[in-house]
Amino acid sequence: MTPPKRKLRNIYFFSVEGETEKWYLEWLKDTINESQSSIREVVFDCKVEKDPVKRAKSITIFPIRGKTEIWHFTDYESNKVGDTKQFTETINKMVQATKLGKQITYKLGYSNLTFDLWIILHKMDCFGSLADRRHYCTHLNQAYGEKFVNMPEYKMEKNFKRCLAKLNLSNVKDAVRRAKEIMRQRETGDHFTIWRGFKYYKKNPSLAIWEIIEKILKDCQLLEA
Repeated sequence: MTPPKRKLRNIYFFSVEGETEKWYLEWLKDTINESQSSIREVVFDCKVEKDPVKRAKSITIFPIRGKTEIWHFTDYESNKVGDTKQFTETINKMVQATKLGKQITYKLGYSNLTFDLWIILHKMDCFGSLADRRHYCTHLNQAYGEKFVNMPEYKMEKNFKRCLAKLNLSNVKDAVRRAKEIMRQRETGDHFTIWRGFKYYKKNPSLAIWEIIEKILKDCQLLEA
């Protein structure tokens, strides 16, 4: 019997600010690699690291690869001064990381209000603006058939991974579709902000995480190009 042809491997680099983002990417990697429909095997080099400069310094770059693209997942949690300062400082660090002489380019995978929006979009629409990130708990319970009392309970590893177990690649495609619809709404009715060359919206919901997820799915021919 002829052994199955080994799939070519794609590697993607991430820095994320929380464990839930890392757990999600690990789930996505495993789900893609288990899919018979994927033409590629994927490897996610992902670290929980809030400082893009530290992340960039820790990566071994192979010159033959050319520029290495790193996606940083971060939250735009509110328009309060402290939150906006933290967000723009993260972008400043991303820009600084590209100047280390390591052939790195950083991409902004932001969520407004938080990464939890992206998780909700796998199961249902979430197009309305929220006053506080704590309000995602109600939507998560509705989307996943859970009864979490608050966000910290939802983010416990066993609880979050139980939600992930209810997902498949079709849900990921739905999340990309819903996220693109959110951004279409933003683009047709809201002003955007550009800081150090990175574009984002101060109004929620808005997000850019879907861009790299869509690219990965297309690279694996799991989504039409």
